Amino acid sequence: MSAVVAENITKVFGEGASQVVALSGASIAVEPGEVVALMGPSGSGKTTLLRALSLIDPPTHGHIVIDDDVIFDHERVLIDDRQMRRQRMGIIFQAYNLIPFLTAAENVALVLTLNGVSHREAMEKARTLLERLGLGNRADTHPATLSGGEQQRVAVARAVVNDPVVILADEPTAALDTERGKAVMDLLRQLGHERQAAVIVVTHDERMIQGFDRVYHMTDGKITNS
Repeated sequence: MSAVVAENITKVFGEGASQVVALSGASIAVEPGEVVALMGPSGSGKTTLLRALSLIDPPTHGHIVIDDDVIFDHERVLIDDRQMRRQRMGIIFQAYNLIPFLTAAENVALVLTLNGVSHREAMEKARTLLERLGLGNRADTHPATLSGGEQQRVAVARAVVNDPVVILADEPTAALDTERGKAVMDLLRQLGHERQAAVIVVTHDERMIQGFDRVYHMTDGKITNS
């Protein structure tokens, strides 16, 4: 059983002479507990594939199964995509997308409260996770006063705090030094292996390559090998 199965994913932007095919029959399968990298040159479709898998920007055509549920088939989204992302996915964006008027802990706790967890419990879990990522002393700080690397770690904490089935990470270590980058990858691996979450990481970071169970390569919108 795969946690993620995507078959023949196609994504087309524009029409007519301005049409751009960003994904062309890309297929990927990731098992529960597996941590995989998605590598390739800029413009090869890596980020577009993550956005398609999460249904933030659904594919033009294809078939996607998450945790045994068909979420997209042919040209149709079959589920409440916002609820799926909130309850079953963790997504780490290149842009941190932190809410500026919330503290670091409040940013992390927000997804839990949206899922019905009490504010107190959500904040306790958020603080514990931030402490683990070396941000315990920054939990009550607003994003504007955090460094880029600190904001990235808050974004990672927010993505994994709800114990997701699938974690999609777009360059999660790009803004971090080697030590902090390895700490983030260690956390993602632990979540994947211990909690049986499928983890897909888009990266150019060769420093982290040893930590993956498999490496997929993308070229011109296709996955060429693994």
